[in-house]
Amino acid sequence: MHAKRWLFLIHRWLGVVVCAFFAMWFVSGVVMMYVGYPKLTEAERLQHLPPLDASVSLLGPRQALEAAGIAGPLQDLRLAVASGGQAVYLAVPARAAEPGARRSPPGRGVVVVDAQTGAVLREVDRTRALLSAQTYAGEGVVLAYRGTIDEDAFTHSRGLDAHRPLHVVDLSDAPSTRLYISGRTGEVVRDAPRAERLWNYAGAWIHWLYPLRGTGLDRYWADIVNWLSIVGIAVTLTGTVVGVMRWRFRRTYKSGSHSPYQGTMMRWHHISGLLFALITLTWIFSGLMSMNPWRVFDSGAPALRTEAMQGGPLVVDAGDAAPATLLASTRGDIRELRWVRAAGQTLVLASTASGRPLVRDAASAQPHQIDPATLRTVVAQLLPDPVARIDVLTAYDSHYYTREAHTMTGGSEKPLPVWRVVFADTHATWVHVDPQTGAVLGRSDRTRRLSRWLFAMLHSWDWLPLLEHRPLWDVLLIALSAGGALLSLTGVVIGWRRLGRKLRSAAGPQRPAPARSAAPSRRPA
Repeated sequence: MHAKRWLFLIHRWLGVVVCAFFAMWFVSGVVMMYVGYPKLTEAERLQHLPPLDASVSLLGPRQALEAAGIAGPLQDLRLAVASGGQAVYLAVPARAAEPGARRSPPGRGVVVVDAQTGAVLREVDRTRALLSAQTYAGEGVVLAYRGTIDEDAFTHSRGLDAHRPLHVVDLSDAPSTRLYISGRTGEVVRDAPRAERLWNYAGAWIHWLYPLRGTGLDRYWADIVNWLSIVGIAVTLTGTVVGVMRWRFRRTYKSGSHSPYQGTMMRWHHISGLLFALITLTWIFSGLMSMNPWRVFDSGAPALRTEAMQGGPLVVDAGDAAPATLLASTRGDIRELRWVRAAGQTLVLASTASGRPLVRDAASAQPHQIDPATLRTVVAQLLPDPVARIDVLTAYDSHYYTREAHTMTGGSEKPLPVWRVVFADTHATWVHVDPQTGAVLGRSDRTRRLSRWLFAMLHSWDWLPLLEHRPLWDVLLIALSAGGALLSLTGVVIGWRRLGRKLRSAAGPQRPAPARSAAPSRRPA
């Protein structure tokens, strides 16, 4: 068989399999432009926390930890009305691990301590989950407890693994919000309004093939997505070659058309394929890159030595300021206090319902500003390699930018100004550091930046000139998605018709239907 014939057959029959997925991905991708997979952003979480009351007598952090039997350094410590409707300390003891070990995921290893008594709150039962939900929703909102789940259509995120099982509570508010409460800490860890849940069945849930999750195919989910994408790339490439071969650029066929196909579907498939093959190929390829197939973007770069930068582990002293003192010093609507280490000092970040956290010295409760010279010295300890330069970013760029909260890469805080610490190591590491809090906001290296271009740029068109000039971004993506959907849907119809003919042919010759006798004509009266 000639190579040309093989080319036609490969495109034809692989297209029957994957064109339906193409159409589904294009349509669901448009939905995801405006409704993302449910998540609880940091801003939403803080907005729904009640303010900490300075008049309530709360134990100091060291007192609470000692009463709970927690000794030694900590990885994280927070104080908020975040579990069971009461003020609690959420402490994460530091793991005994090698220097540079990765931090535990949120929720894992958390000890919940009553901030008034020092008692450890271990069990998250129905009552405690409902109290957390009522605190989140506010007074007057009726709750409906739905039991516990390990995972459902809206909680496949691996970031929730440390919180399972999850309590599910439905609210009677206007958006009909569904809350998921951690079975480990009692905190609300996800909210999903009804409209968001419904749209997700036409958006992220189907786009990411989440119907396969939670089934017997769960362990093969990533491989299925990867191989479907690879087959899709093959279909698009072969289709492009076939389409160009069949198109007459300088002359026409007998029909007067440059395309040889006479049927409406075949002609539209041919023309739309020539027009939208490149964008189809780009989106399928970049979707494959989003999966980090076979870990091609794992650079093997060493972990950052954050403890060395911080000047040691987080240790709360008996002489540190009490919560009432810290709250009095802020005179604001403080929703959460977080103890951190930064540049060799213990600080407290006091977060309101919006805006940047207020920075206080943990011992004196006075406003604190990190010395830039000190910060420049300590950030050099993140890696053994020297710092090539430190760039101060006062505006977003192609590698440090923000997206809408509902998007896959949106929802996280991206403050400005920020430092970009560029290291002279073999991986070309960049580390973004918040000069106000001394926190490491993120890192990238040569491989991760390549992933950013091959996924975020090619798939979501995260390009600042477009993102800053909406609705131009919206118009372009919707128009191109519509073209890709047209290409895919015509392929589905063609494949379905061809498959039907093959099945009828395989079933053998059909017995002709008996001829009908002509009805007698009636003459007008």
